[in-house]
Amino acid sequence: MTPGSIAINAATFVGNQLGGIPGAIVATFGCILPSCIFVSLLAWIYTRYRKLSAVHGILALLRGVAVALIAKAGVTILISAFFSNGTVDFTGGNFMIRMVVYFGITLIFLRRTKLSPILLMTLCGVAEMGVQFLGYA
Repeated sequence: MTPGSIAINAATFVGNQLGGIPGAIVATFGCILPSCIFVSLLAWIYTRYRKLSAVHGILALLRGVAVALIAKAGVTILISAFFSNGTVDFTGGNFMIRMVVYFGITLIFLRRTKLSPILLMTLCGVAEMGVQFLGYA
Protein backbone atom coordinates (compact mmCIF):
# COMPACT_ATOMS: atom_id res chain seq x y z
CA MET A 1 0.00 0.00 0.00
CA THR A 2 2.99 2.32 0.21
CA PRO A 3 4.69 3.84 -2.81
CA GLY A 4 7.80 2.05 -3.98
CA SER A 5 11.33 3.25 -3.49
CA ILE A 6 11.61 4.38 -7.12
CA ALA A 7 8.57 6.65 -6.77
CA ILE A 8 9.85 8.13 -3.51
CA ASN A 9 13.37 8.64 -4.90
CA ALA A 10 11.98 10.23 -8.07
CA ALA A 11 9.74 12.57 -6.07
CA THR A 12 12.62 13.55 -3.80
CA PHE A 13 14.93 14.16 -6.79
CA VAL A 14 12.40 16.25 -8.72
CA GLY A 15 11.46 18.19 -5.61
CA ASN A 16 15.13 18.90 -4.95
CA GLN A 17 15.69 20.04 -8.53
CA LEU A 18 12.72 22.37 -8.49
CA GLY A 19 12.76 23.69 -4.94
CA GLY A 20 15.93 22.61 -3.17
CA ILE A 21 15.72 20.88 0.21
CA PRO A 22 12.23 22.26 1.05
CA GLY A 23 11.00 21.08 -2.37
CA ALA A 24 12.45 17.62 -1.77
CA ILE A 25 10.73 17.38 1.60
CA VAL A 26 7.35 18.54 0.25
CA ALA A 27 7.57 16.25 -2.80
CA THR A 28 8.51 13.25 -0.65
CA PHE A 29 5.64 13.85 1.75
CA GLY A 30 3.33 14.43 -1.22
CA CYS A 31 4.30 11.00 -2.51
CA ILE A 32 3.93 9.20 0.82
CA LEU A 33 0.99 11.01 2.45
CA PRO A 34 -1.88 9.74 0.23
CA SER A 35 -0.92 6.12 0.91
CA CYS A 36 -0.63 6.77 4.64
CA ILE A 37 -4.07 8.40 4.72
CA PHE A 38 -5.63 5.57 2.68
CA VAL A 39 -4.13 2.80 4.82
CA SER A 40 -5.09 4.60 8.04
CA LEU A 41 -8.65 4.99 6.78
CA LEU A 42 -8.82 1.29 5.87
CA ALA A 43 -7.45 0.32 9.30
CA TRP A 44 -10.05 2.48 11.02
CA ILE A 45 -12.87 0.99 8.91
CA TYR A 46 -11.61 -2.53 9.62
CA THR A 47 -11.38 -2.04 13.39
CA ARG A 48 -14.85 -0.52 13.46
CA TYR A 49 -16.62 -3.11 11.28
CA ARG A 50 -14.48 -6.27 11.66
CA LYS A 51 -17.25 -8.27 13.32
CA LEU A 52 -19.60 -7.97 10.32
CA SER A 53 -19.95 -11.05 8.13
CA ALA A 54 -19.67 -8.90 4.98
CA VAL A 55 -16.18 -7.85 6.04
CA HIS A 56 -15.20 -11.49 6.53
CA GLY A 57 -16.56 -12.29 3.06
CA ILE A 58 -14.64 -9.46 1.46
CA LEU A 59 -11.41 -10.51 3.19
CA ALA A 60 -11.90 -14.13 2.08
CA LEU A 61 -12.35 -12.91 -1.50
CA LEU A 62 -9.24 -10.75 -1.27
CA ARG A 63 -7.26 -13.72 0.07
CA GLY A 64 -8.16 -15.68 -3.07
CA VAL A 65 -7.27 -12.75 -5.31
CA ALA A 66 -3.88 -12.39 -3.60
CA VAL A 67 -3.15 -16.10 -4.12
CA ALA A 68 -4.08 -15.78 -7.81
CA LEU A 69 -1.84 -12.74 -8.27
CA ILE A 70 1.11 -14.47 -6.61
CA ALA A 71 0.54 -17.59 -8.75
CA LYS A 72 0.42 -15.46 -11.91
CA ALA A 73 3.70 -13.80 -10.96
CA GLY A 74 5.28 -17.21 -10.31
CA VAL A 75 4.14 -18.59 -13.67
CA THR A 76 5.46 -15.48 -15.43
CA ILE A 77 8.85 -15.89 -13.75
CA LEU A 78 8.98 -19.59 -14.67
CA ILE A 79 8.15 -18.85 -18.31
CA SER A 80 10.85 -16.19 -18.51
CA ALA A 81 13.34 -18.60 -16.89
CA PHE A 82 12.50 -21.65 -19.02
CA PHE A 83 12.14 -19.90 -22.40
CA SER A 84 14.80 -17.55 -23.73
CA ASN A 85 12.39 -15.19 -25.50
CA GLY A 86 9.80 -15.20 -22.69
CA THR A 87 7.06 -16.96 -24.67
CA VAL A 88 6.09 -20.62 -24.45
CA ASP A 89 7.36 -22.15 -27.68
CA PHE A 90 8.79 -25.66 -27.75
CA THR A 91 9.43 -25.58 -31.51
CA GLY A 92 11.57 -22.46 -31.76
CA GLY A 93 14.58 -23.83 -29.90
CA ASN A 94 14.24 -21.34 -27.07
CA PHE A 95 13.41 -23.93 -24.37
CA MET A 96 16.26 -23.96 -21.83
CA ILE A 97 16.34 -27.46 -20.35
CA ARG A 98 19.24 -26.51 -18.06
CA MET A 99 17.02 -24.05 -16.20
CA VAL A 100 14.35 -26.73 -15.76
CA VAL A 101 17.01 -29.07 -14.31
CA TYR A 102 18.19 -26.35 -11.89
CA PHE A 103 14.58 -25.73 -10.87
CA GLY A 104 13.82 -29.43 -10.36
CA ILE A 105 16.96 -30.12 -8.33
CA THR A 106 16.40 -27.02 -6.21
CA LEU A 107 12.77 -27.95 -5.62
CA ILE A 108 13.80 -31.45 -4.48
CA PHE A 109 16.42 -30.01 -2.12
CA LEU A 110 13.92 -27.51 -0.70
CA ARG A 111 11.38 -30.25 -0.01
CA ARG A 112 13.78 -32.83 1.47
CA THR A 113 16.38 -30.74 3.33
CA LYS A 114 16.51 -27.68 5.53
CA LEU A 115 18.92 -25.84 3.23
CA SER A 116 18.40 -22.12 2.85
CA PRO A 117 16.70 -21.03 -0.40
CA ILE A 118 19.32 -18.27 -0.70
CA LEU A 119 22.10 -20.85 -0.51
CA LEU A 120 20.41 -22.97 -3.18
CA MET A 121 19.96 -19.94 -5.46
CA THR A 122 23.61 -19.09 -4.98
CA LEU A 123 24.65 -22.66 -5.80
CA CYS A 124 22.52 -22.60 -8.96
CA GLY A 125 24.19 -19.33 -9.95
CA VAL A 126 27.63 -20.83 -9.36
CA ALA A 127 26.65 -23.91 -11.38
CA GLU A 128 25.46 -21.73 -14.27
CA MET A 129 28.66 -19.68 -14.13
CA GLY A 130 30.63 -22.94 -14.34
CA VAL A 131 28.58 -24.06 -17.35
CA GLN A 132 29.08 -20.67 -19.01
CA PHE A 133 32.81 -20.69 -18.23
CA LEU A 134 33.28 -24.19 -19.64
CA GLY A 135 31.43 -23.20 -22.80
CA TYR A 136 28.50 -25.61 -22.57
CA ALA A 137 25.88 -22.90 -22.82
